Amino acid sequence: MFVQVQGFPNGWLFLLLLFVTGITWISHRILAERNYQRKYKFPPIVPGLPLVGNAFQIPQTNQGPYFAELAKKYGEMFTIKIGGTYWVILNSQRTAIELLEKRAAKYSSRMDFPMANELVSRGNRILLMPYGDLWRSERKIIHKILNSTQMSHFEPFQDVESRVMLLDYLQSPEGWFRAHGRYSNSVIMSFLFGKRSDSDDPHVMDLYKTSEAFVQYLMTGKSIVDAFPVLARIPFCKSLQPWRWTADALYERTLSVYKRQFDELAERTRKGVQRPCFVSEFLESGAQSNFTPEQSLFIAGTLLEAGSDTSRMTLDQTVAGAALFPDWVQRARIELDNVCGHHAERLPAFADMPRLPLIRAAIKEAIRWKPSIAETGIPHATTQDDEFEGYQIPAGTVVTWNHWGIANDPDEYVQPERFWPERFLNEELDKPLKGHLGFGAGRRACVGYNVANYSMFIAIARLVYCFDCVELPEEPIDTSAPLLAAAGAAPFRARLQVRSEAHRALIERENMDVTGL
Repeated sequence: MFVQVQGFPNGWLFLLLLFVTGITWISHRILAERNYQRKYKFPPIVPGLPLVGNAFQIPQTNQGPYFAELAKKYGEMFTIKIGGTYWVILNSQRTAIELLEKRAAKYSSRMDFPMANELVSRGNRILLMPYGDLWRSERKIIHKILNSTQMSHFEPFQDVESRVMLLDYLQSPEGWFRAHGRYSNSVIMSFLFGKRSDSDDPHVMDLYKTSEAFVQYLMTGKSIVDAFPVLARIPFCKSLQPWRWTADALYERTLSVYKRQFDELAERTRKGVQRPCFVSEFLESGAQSNFTPEQSLFIAGTLLEAGSDTSRMTLDQTVAGAALFPDWVQRARIELDNVCGHHAERLPAFADMPRLPLIRAAIKEAIRWKPSIAETGIPHATTQDDEFEGYQIPAGTVVTWNHWGIANDPDEYVQPERFWPERFLNEELDKPLKGHLGFGAGRRACVGYNVANYSMFIAIARLVYCFDCVELPEEPIDTSAPLLAAAGAAPFRARLQVRSEAHRALIERENMDVTGL
């Protein structure tokens, strides 16, 4: 019995035609890929499946350790394929610096993240923008905020909030991770919007949750849309596209989180209680007229996200490093006690930086040690064909570095599993971008590294001066994979113990006037 299909005399003929067309298209795609790989000599290609490549081989979590294992087999550089996109994974500082930094003119664009950029962000996040005029305009604004000449504007907030962080440690010795979240968010919130934040503020939790949801889509092969970008550009039946349900909801949530801060600022301004801040100046100067309303929201919102997450997670790493390797803490305290007093005379200050080289080195080590943010880098994209050591890398190739793998490679660092700040006591100590890839590389390096460096200095110096970090015997800290946790949750268990009653009294004394600020 034949299945009748309207418009065709024979349903079987139609199905056969459809089958042949599909086979022809698949064969054409496979042949085109083979020709492409013959034309360009990629670094070793990890075997995958036809059409989808390695999309279903890559784990959704702990991709850094996974790529590190692949590097043992395929070498310093290897290639994976996600759908129709080729990714070159760099597994050494040498190759990352050579390509992403020294050849930045060819390697400074961003890959096309259809899910994260087109759908979840609708092209508004500078982090994912391709190299071009809009990217340069927004980066100019952000650089004006975060360059080294702005340090004096951040220091009062970093000083106050790090004092409160110490008090939070006293009040909740096992809730140190919440103290880190409040500290990092309140510093950037104070500068951007002129208001401090509280660890129990539901708006802060909303920010962390939307940020965490977004970051998931930066993982290699996270979304089927990234493997098949055409799915993001289907112009009809959008309400029936399940990937859009998630993306649209996250975009609206994100926009709402950002807009709430602008609305609250406007209300404080109306009441005459708004303190001077970046967003007020940005709005009053008319600079926002160069951007759409959504772009303006994302400029401030992206800064808020980045400033909140990076400092928080780096401080978490420091606690783990101090709990597992307390020897460096004792050596750092010799410096701190000599500068600030052996009996808790005063807290470390920014003016002490030149006399505390081991604390400055500990900042770099905390960023290097067990990367949890962008463990496989934030992918770049080539804008021109390039040749490197016999390999030919075409324009449009995604190029990223295995941040986790490089940080944990014994060929890169002596005893990489050890938290050992002394590895950075060299001529590059005061160059925050040197010695690791935690801030990225080339023209896409994080412009906020100076602010982050100062935030980390004052927080780590005061933490080490006043507290011992203690691992809980019943719950050992596992550093075999990135130390990640949802906002408000502990990435691992540890307890912070104040060094002495004198240090306790110092912390309480230093917080007596904070509430009035």
